[in-house]
Amino acid sequence: FPRVLIDGPYGAPAQDYKKYEVVLLVGLGIGATPMISIVKDIVHNIRSMAEDEDEELSSALENGVAINNKTSSPSPPNPKTRENFKTKRAYFYWVTREQGSFDWFKGIMNEVAEMDHDHSLNHAKNGVDVVSGTRVKSHFAKPNWRSVYKHIAVNHNAARVGVFYCGAPALTKVLSQLASDFSHKTSTKFDFHKENF
Repeated sequence: FPRVLIDGPYGAPAQDYKKYEVVLLVGLGIGATPMISIVKDIVHNIRSMAEDEDEELSSALENGVAINNKTSSPSPPNPKTRENFKTKRAYFYWVTREQGSFDWFKGIMNEVAEMDHDHSLNHAKNGVDVVSGTRVKSHFAKPNWRSVYKHIAVNHNAARVGVFYCGAPALTKVLSQLASDFSHKTSTKFDFHKENF
């Protein structure tokens, strides 16, 4: 038999998103696919944590444990879920020229909109956006990336933000440079991760 050498496995740069409380997800064209996977994972983790909290509360009430009693407390939270998942806020930008592309991810975007109790998504005013067919509003313009970074820096002072980009190399330099600039000029630190195709 010939000698075979295996090197790896190598994970995608976006797999580390869970260690950040705030993430900026940018997908260019089909590069939205891994970002949508992250959005789905965020939705799943938020649901799991909410279910864990509901179970803890129910268990505490069934066992007669007073929630405000300092000597007794409900069972500890599921450490596996909470330790491995720190994300509290996600900003998702999908830049595409193809209007029909929105159909690919209609289901997950509506699911995210339903869970958006804090109104962190830009909802269409009359229920469903005519372009995307979801309750998440779409915009006909390239994002002003400097404004995006500024908004995040202002709203997440002293936070460490994971910036995850998947797409053509053209946007890599811009997003990377802005991450560096805002990390040096503000108390918010931006860690840039890329996956080019």
